[in-house]
Amino acid sequence: MNADTPIKNLSGIHYLSHDVLQNLHLSANDVVASIEQLILGKQQQRVWNAPKAVITPPDGRYMMATLAAADDPPFLAVKALVLNPDNPSRGMASINSLVTLLDSHSGLPLAVIDGNWVTAVRTAGLSAVAALRLARPDASVAAFIGCGVQARSHLQVLIELFPIKQVCAFARSAASREAFCDFAENLGLMVMNCTSAQQAMRGADVVVTSVTLSPQLVPFLDACWLKPGVFVTMTDLAVSWLAESLSVIDRIYVDDRDQEASMSKPLVNPGLVQGDLSDLVTGKVVGRETVHERTAFVFRGLALGDLAVAGLAYQRALGL
Repeated sequence: MNADTPIKNLSGIHYLSHDVLQNLHLSANDVVASIEQLILGKQQQRVWNAPKAVITPPDGRYMMATLAAADDPPFLAVKALVLNPDNPSRGMASINSLVTLLDSHSGLPLAVIDGNWVTAVRTAGLSAVAALRLARPDASVAAFIGCGVQARSHLQVLIELFPIKQVCAFARSAASREAFCDFAENLGLMVMNCTSAQQAMRGADVVVTSVTLSPQLVPFLDACWLKPGVFVTMTDLAVSWLAESLSVIDRIYVDDRDQEASMSKPLVNPGLVQGDLSDLVTGKVVGRETVHERTAFVFRGLALGDLAVAGLAYQRALGL
């Protein structure tokens, strides 16, 4: 079977592997447009997005499921994900997941899709939707705190949308940091391999934090290190940030205020939140107003984003 074509089993369900998905070469603009389409569809009550369901066993695992559905395109996506901090010691990625795609009218299953790829692309896509409204369009220096999968997916998106010329990287794992720096250099970027998070962040126009969640994680990032005009996207639920420092950020947005209201513990102090992604896309709230504002996007991950990316990948893979 050619790796460039989806695998189809006897029941007619397609399996889209990581290799198949990579070979689709979806652009940042493709992903942003798909997410924005569903956000606008939600306002028209043609797209539905359930809050994330989360289980946190006492051993440090993080288990999560998302559910979203749309009339146009007519898909329903369910993602199940497990984060286990012990996985790397066993030679596995810390996060593994799977997306199931159904026809939203009939309920018939359409595809099983590699969830790790969807999660990486979706997360960077959500950040991109926010960045287009909150980052300075001339942003040229990007800092990455955490140098794993999300750092790579975010860098690939950022260089498509902004004139990024330099990357500053910090991770607690020297091997991870060095591998990411090699990745960035191969993209033709100037790279600074930093020995501290403060060094990486202090001159950045865009900051991406993707520190791996674990029960042992102690917040260590101070928003006071951020220069005026910066945009920060916090893919790590903001748990790596000192909560008391976030008040120096002028505008903070979350992915979904309704989802936040259903959670037992908010991502950040609700009093600091200016709005959510839907507010930004629909123009209900303003994004960046001046070149000097510090802005931030803090998010758990939106099921609507999983649906947008999985549905787009399915359509491209089958030539629909």
